[in-house]
Amino acid sequence: MSTSAPRTATVTDRLVEANRTYAARFTDPGMGARPVLRVAVVACMDARLDLHAALGLELGDCHTIRNAGGVVTDDTIRSLTISQRALGTSSVALIHHTGCGLQTLTEDFRHELELEVGQRPAWAVEAFRDVDQDVRQSMQRVRTSPFLPHTDDVRGFVFDVATGLLREIAPNS
Repeated sequence: MSTSAPRTATVTDRLVEANRTYAARFTDPGMGARPVLRVAVVACMDARLDLHAALGLELGDCHTIRNAGGVVTDDTIRSLTISQRALGTSSVALIHHTGCGLQTLTEDFRHELELEVGQRPAWAVEAFRDVDQDVRQSMQRVRTSPFLPHTDDVRGFVFDVATGLLREIAPNS
């Protein structure tokens, strides 16, 4: 006879239970995958950014692409390409924020990982010191991608985590 100890509930268990409650009240909104506002928002994964609330968005309004720093990487371009070419978006809003954790890292992070696990990550950390300049770099990466047909309406912002306000960043000339 097995005498296993009862499993302690995890955060994921809490999320699954919350989903059961959500699903009990859920009504299919009957919408498709194409965003109503035809916009893709690329933002940092930071838990302090409630993008839908901060931007006045509703379910179905936009595609949201999030990663560490909100930087435009090859995978971000992949998602934006699918968003534009297959699902009809034509505008891109890039949102970085004050106090980003990537401002405290360097590419040494990759080296440290390699020493720890014996394999260098294939990805770059994309750390930065100047958030405004990193937004400009991300705008430039979107605007120059040969895969994106819609690069005229690409705008970049810094979200202030203390005030909730967006500050627009002018692109490089």
